[in-house]
Amino acid sequence: MSTSDGPSRFFPYAEPYDNQAEAMARIREALVEERDVLFEGACGTGKTLAALVPALEYGRAAGKTVVITTSVHQQTRQFIEEAKAIARNEPIRAVVFRGKGSMCHIDVGYEECQALRDTARELVDVETEIAELSERESELLDAAREGNDDATAARGDVVSELEELNASAEALREERNVCDRYYRNLTTNTDEFYGWLYDDVRTPEEIYDYAEQAGLCGYELLKQGMEGIDLVVCNYHHLLDPMIREQFFRWMGRDPEDVIVVFDEAHNVADAARDHATRTLAERTLEAALEELSECEDARAEPAANAIEAFRDALVDSYEDGLGFGDRDDLDDEWTDVSIDNDDGRDDLTVAFLHNYTGQGYDVDIETAIELGEELDRRYEQAYKDGETTTRKECPTLSAASFLEHWMDVGSDLGRYPVVGVRRTETGIAGRAELYTCLPREVTAPLFEELHGTVLMSATLRPFDVAEDVLGLEEPVTMTYGQQFPEDRRRTYAVDVPALFASQRGDPGVQETVGGVIEDAVRFTPGNTLAFFPSYAEAERYYHRFGGDATPYLDEPGVAAEELKREFIADDGAVLFTSLWGTLAEGVSFDDDAARSVVVVGVPYPHLDDRMEAVQRAYGEAFGNGADEGWRYAVEIPTIRKTRQALGRVVRSPSDFGARVLVDERYTQSNRVELGEYSVYPSFPPEERSEHIDVEPGKLKFALLNFFADMDAFDGSPPKP
Repeated sequence: MSTSDGPSRFFPYAEPYDNQAEAMARIREALVEERDVLFEGACGTGKTLAALVPALEYGRAAGKTVVITTSVHQQTRQFIEEAKAIARNEPIRAVVFRGKGSMCHIDVGYEECQALRDTARELVDVETEIAELSERESELLDAAREGNDDATAARGDVVSELEELNASAEALREERNVCDRYYRNLTTNTDEFYGWLYDDVRTPEEIYDYAEQAGLCGYELLKQGMEGIDLVVCNYHHLLDPMIREQFFRWMGRDPEDVIVVFDEAHNVADAARDHATRTLAERTLEAALEELSECEDARAEPAANAIEAFRDALVDSYEDGLGFGDRDDLDDEWTDVSIDNDDGRDDLTVAFLHNYTGQGYDVDIETAIELGEELDRRYEQAYKDGETTTRKECPTLSAASFLEHWMDVGSDLGRYPVVGVRRTETGIAGRAELYTCLPREVTAPLFEELHGTVLMSATLRPFDVAEDVLGLEEPVTMTYGQQFPEDRRRTYAVDVPALFASQRGDPGVQETVGGVIEDAVRFTPGNTLAFFPSYAEAERYYHRFGGDATPYLDEPGVAAEELKREFIADDGAVLFTSLWGTLAEGVSFDDDAARSVVVVGVPYPHLDDRMEAVQRAYGEAFGNGADEGWRYAVEIPTIRKTRQALGRVVRSPSDFGARVLVDERYTQSNRVELGEYSVYPSFPPEERSEHIDVEPGKLKFALLNFFADMDAFDGSPPKP
């Protein structure tokens, strides 16, 4: 590739796809105009480079730093490979940043780490001062030997000060907690590390291993080495968590207006932002705060405990009253929601708190609790630094009071959903209060306004007007690039089986029909088949029902899927049963024979609980038209995005081919009018709808046989229907 000016010097391959050159030009123009971009491109069509190349080119010219971020671990690896390819063609300084938890060599929490670093810096400062004074003392000694009386007197003062500093340094080494790795970061020459770091695009694992061998802290070295770089690869939480984001920009040495962010898998930004804005307070934290206050000899402890105890009692009352007959027996170690929503005003927990509270005013007591908590927290930090404790103690009073203040201040705002959670523990039933944020734009809108520009890209961002509303974007540039690969190398079949509502899924006749469709799809696919279901339970049901000759694989919740994926890809003629809500439904490529067919069984609506209803209400109120619009924004569109993501796991290049099978009459065109509002066919983009081919369950095998025969895909004679 040429290294002439322009985006092409950062494009690492011989030729872009037809759509990439146009997309790169439009994105660069948008960045010049400081506008955000919503970019939908079909899976496998080169979105990453189409966004990254113009961002890097503009960033280099305008003195900006580019951040590319995702919520999908698989995509992080892909970004690293793309960045390595770019770096081979055009030198760039890139850092792949991961959270402290996976990078820490001594496995301590954030607060402990902060205290250890503070003490290490204090020790280094003292040692630096000792070195400077020692040099001064040597100079004064030489002058004194030459008969300079003033030097003799001055040297005595310096020697006295040195003795004090040496005693302080010794005390710090022996009595205080110091991170030895961070200490070596500060006291050794790290030029070799940074030379190695910027010689290529290094993975977090490589950085960890290097630092482990060198006795350094790789995480802190990364933080110190982020200024002046071209590209940062990171997880969503570095941008969507307001506290982390402020530090993150500081580490880069950039103000937000000097940062360009590319959000990959941007259909996930709304959920991620909602999670980052949500706050919780566990019953055990309230109990710990009350215990802490009972042992605190401070006049402020009593009013602080007054407010916190009233809230603790209200929390317990709320979940005790909210649990119905037999509900206790069904609890496990996962949090279960107990609704406290109240149509008449504030939620039941707040009402109970106000009923329980007696005193000078809950707001005054909460403020007092925060003041006392902040002071206690400072004491704990100093005690850890001084070596009086081996761990950095947290302050539950500060945590509880801060949450309670937030709960009372914003708990009744539009888009906030107060809820109580309950679960079973080793000692009994425990609860927590949660203030769930329904409207993601509360997090994203301020961020997008601060940044120089953003590119939000995904294979499933449409409809753009919904994305604009939900994320709080103002007049973004929108662009769509559909499948760029030959249409005759793919087929999309909508199988006319009864709508798989929850009430229908247990019907033996329906199960037999669906099971037959799956077996036909697997048998007439020359290669592997992916089978996606609305839940892991449904995936397991059909895994056990499967009676074909292919090897079945089952993806299970809570089990790492990477090894399963490798085994499945290495097989030939296998079928993988998994959930549409699992990790294999998006951000993962199954190229060529790794998966020739993908089967989506049912419409993967999320569990429609009180929490989801609160999101629907918030969307309906925020974006107009009440319940209908709330359903469309909160449920229907995200659900169809899930389905479209799953369909995109196959046909990933111009030479690839494959079949996509939708098993549910709600996907068919022929039943659209009859099903009315239950049909999801209209929710697909027009060009995707046009490719849906309706087939009867018994005819799918003939359709697949004809398609794959046309592709000359069978090794030998094809199977006979």
